[in-house]
Amino acid sequence: MAEQGRVAPARRRGLADEVADRIREAIFSGAYAPGAQLREAELSRALDVSRGPVREALLRLEREGLVRSAWHRGAAVTTLTPGDIAELDSLRGALECLAVEQVVAHASDEDMTAIEQAADRMDRAADEHEMVRCDIAFHDAVYAAAHHVRLEEAWQAIRSQVYLFLLARIRAGVEETYLVHLPGEHRELTAALRARDAAVALRLFAAHRRVAFDVLTEAHSSAAADETRDVAL
Repeated sequence: MAEQGRVAPARRRGLADEVADRIREAIFSGAYAPGAQLREAELSRALDVSRGPVREALLRLEREGLVRSAWHRGAAVTTLTPGDIAELDSLRGALECLAVEQVVAHASDEDMTAIEQAADRMDRAADEHEMVRCDIAFHDAVYAAAHHVRLEEAWQAIRSQVYLFLLARIRAGVEETYLVHLPGEHRELTAALRARDAAVALRLFAAHRRVAFDVLTEAHSSAAADETRDVAL
């Protein structure tokens, strides 16, 4: 029992962190698609670790929103519902509005250069998965440039779910459009931030979010219509 006024020593949690990183990257790379089961025994064998760190890693990923667990069904990669997509879009919008305002007001030249470099890396993305990584890295740079600790923490809380959101956009069948148009969109966002034009930047960021939201909303509507037609047949 810990002495009064003192806390017990913390357990080392490095292995669970590493396991969570490996599973997260597997999800982001497409190795585990939305809805895929994440079985402790299989992951334990694949990662050559005991089931304890795997169990702890899955709990962490569940807190990030990457994994969902159900009684008697175990853990599975999160499948974003239309409600999830709408909530993420609205929350992301609120956070980005504050981020843009903060960047315009407080970002240094070095911060702006970091944002520009993140946007430039999109031109060299070899495939859609690398493009998603570049897309997320761009937004990481924007939030870092805002110099607002709690805002960046709020972004980190939804970052993995936004990653799923962008992966879902790819699965909606618009890979070529995503690869072709995204670098140009982000160059426009960067130019507005560099010009310290908050009004233009806010408008462009909103339009950028709207494209992805519309793609996913249309994809869900089409899928629902297909299911209804199949049932009728």
